[in-house]
Amino acid sequence: MKDFELRGGFEDIAQEFLCKRMATPVEPPNGVRSRRKHYFSMWQTLFEIDTKYVPIKPIGRGAYGIVCSSVNRETNEKVAIKKIHNAFENRVDALRTLRELKLLRHLRHENVIALKDVMLPTQKGSFKDVYLVYELMDTDLHQIIKSSQTLTNDHCQYFLFQTTKGPIVSYE
Repeated sequence: MKDFELRGGFEDIAQEFLCKRMATPVEPPNGVRSRRKHYFSMWQTLFEIDTKYVPIKPIGRGAYGIVCSSVNRETNEKVAIKKIHNAFENRVDALRTLRELKLLRHLRHENVIALKDVMLPTQKGSFKDVYLVYELMDTDLHQIIKSSQTLTNDHCQYFLFQTTKGPIVSYE
């Protein structure tokens, strides 16, 4: 009996761990389903995304939102979806989001992340969150800097060259 309880307890812990690591389907907040959207919970945050995207798991959290990896059902391409929560709550954040959209819509360079899509809300009257779809990258500069791998001078020169190359080309 005790062995069963331990196993059951482990399964509960494992399930809780998986739920925090993966996208979990949830009911729409208003109870009304849409053919164009489906709802997922990741890191206790509701994602309302187009049905053409299948969310996989959350991959990052920052000052401006949560990012999850997903797959585009139509192209089978892996993408990253960034949810900017309450994007219009204050003027500074709204302008920052608008600048990001305007810049990325026009920039096409191997050193600048590609904006693939912007998801529109089902009800424009309740438009408060912005969902931006980007190409999915293997890593980011923050992860490289924080990694335990020793960075040589050659590494640093390479990263500096690559990070300045994108803005220089966009300036031209």
